[in-house]
Amino acid sequence: MSGRGAARTVVDGSGLRVAVVAASWHEEIMEGLLAGAQRGLRECRVDQVTSVRVPGSFELPVAAARLAAEGFDAVVTLGVVIRGGTPHFDYVCQGATAGLTQVSTSTGIPIGFGLLTCDTEEQARDRAGLPGSSEDKGFEAATAAVATAVTLRSLAATSAVPGSRRALV
Repeated sequence: MSGRGAARTVVDGSGLRVAVVAASWHEEIMEGLLAGAQRGLRECRVDQVTSVRVPGSFELPVAAARLAAEGFDAVVTLGVVIRGGTPHFDYVCQGATAGLTQVSTSTGIPIGFGLLTCDTEEQARDRAGLPGSSEDKGFEAATAAVATAVTLRSLAATSAVPGSRRALV
């Protein structure tokens, strides 16, 4: 299972503004991902949360870009793409992943990557944080985005101190 060995990253995200953008396909799985993300944000003490829905996973990057431009400290993206019998799966997964990476690197805003790319619906359910799931990718995406935002904020504060030096490990 891909989640074995994953660190449980919960930091204090008080004062952060976080947006959650979620696709609409595969309603049951998406509800699990959303619930996990909301739980993760609560555990990180984030109380300024805006949630929006988009039609599908391919639309996640454009919504994330708009939210990043609107001053959010982090954006959590949630979606699920299940392999079918055509190359559509590959195009959507590649486009969404490349788009989200571009948004993060071009804006400097952390993007929580909660996009499930699975061969079967059962694999997606097992990662969606539903009862009986072995993983909770919504929770992981939210807490990773908050942890990165906190780290970036501390780097900005360190670089603002005259004479300070910092090393990235």
